[in-house]
Amino acid sequence: MSTLLAFDSALKEIERSANRRVTHHTISLSDAVGHILAEDIHAPMNVPPHHNSAMDGYAFAYADWQAGKAFTVSQRIAAGQPPQPLLTGTCARIFTGANMPDGADTVVMQEEVEQVGEQVVFKCAPTLGDNVRPSGQDMHQGQAVMFAGDTFTPMHIGLLSSLGLTEVCVYLPLRVGLLTTGDELIPAGQPLKVGQIYNSNGPMLSALVAQSGHQVSRCIHALDTPEATEAALKDLIACSDVILSSGGVSVGEEDHVKGVLEKMGSVHLWKIAIKPGKPLVHATLDGVPFLGLPGNPSSTLVTYHWFARLLLSVCAGKKVNRPASYLVDAGFNRHKVIQRDEFIRVSIGDDGLAYAHSQQSSGALLAACESQGYLHIKANTQVEYGCSYAFYPFSAF
Repeated sequence: MSTLLAFDSALKEIERSANRRVTHHTISLSDAVGHILAEDIHAPMNVPPHHNSAMDGYAFAYADWQAGKAFTVSQRIAAGQPPQPLLTGTCARIFTGANMPDGADTVVMQEEVEQVGEQVVFKCAPTLGDNVRPSGQDMHQGQAVMFAGDTFTPMHIGLLSSLGLTEVCVYLPLRVGLLTTGDELIPAGQPLKVGQIYNSNGPMLSALVAQSGHQVSRCIHALDTPEATEAALKDLIACSDVILSSGGVSVGEEDHVKGVLEKMGSVHLWKIAIKPGKPLVHATLDGVPFLGLPGNPSSTLVTYHWFARLLLSVCAGKKVNRPASYLVDAGFNRHKVIQRDEFIRVSIGDDGLAYAHSQQSSGALLAACESQGYLHIKANTQVEYGCSYAFYPFSAF
């Protein structure tokens, strides 16, 4: 397993091997934002349920219109008021959202009507169906309006409320266990000793998991020993649907995660042709999917965005969509060619070009905070000024 697996192949393999790990329950629609729908929803009715007016104006039968004809106003219809059938040859004063009366099929807006005594004359020639919202224009009865795997947004709440729904079936939140490793790491808030650094990956992964809509079941930091690593993993297996780790997946003498994985479960892939983030491992431990991310913070971030996010989405029952990108011209050159897909932290200048942050080290997080996204440079590709490359804004993740 020493050969580097191509970036796209790794994505496909992780998605292929993953499966949903959560059950479902019913909740109030008002509480559904951020939850993942567990079953398709079909419209139980037409929306709007009846033909209605899109304007304040006058409703009439198009067949009755003649140039210069004066119409008698036979009724007044406000929104929410049931109309009476339209008397032949007359029109009805109607307001936006009001149901069309039987016998009327067209609305002339009030700005195009002239009052002549007790009657009205249309100043412009109408077209059949003008300013009428037909029943089912937005949704028709039986139409699929949401699908299992969709994530609820405020727009979905409005959509389903317009159908009269009050409850929805959603998946329970995915429980994600987190493991960080490294004798040199200590929690923020404690004084640093020589050789120590603060643990940034644990808090960052917790925030990334929460941002993705999942729950952190437990976050454990393990010392760099096989025994501590194995004990931590056993604890996480007991309380998690998926486990993510950072650090300990490379080939150093103090990197014990991969060895423990091989002892406890099955390793599916190791080492990806990606920069930063090469030493990534995917495994299964007692039926629980595991993804070991590199320990350098920028590598952790990149591999979470591309691989962990994908794994968690499938396991949560979420519809999987690859991050959206668009082409941006590079504002720099790089003649060195590497055999890995690289994700360069860049910002888009006022001239529309992508400019690389000066610090691309896998251990530097400030570059991501001061950048707007990744410029994806495929393996064995030079970067040439003015040439187009896929840009992924951080918001796409």
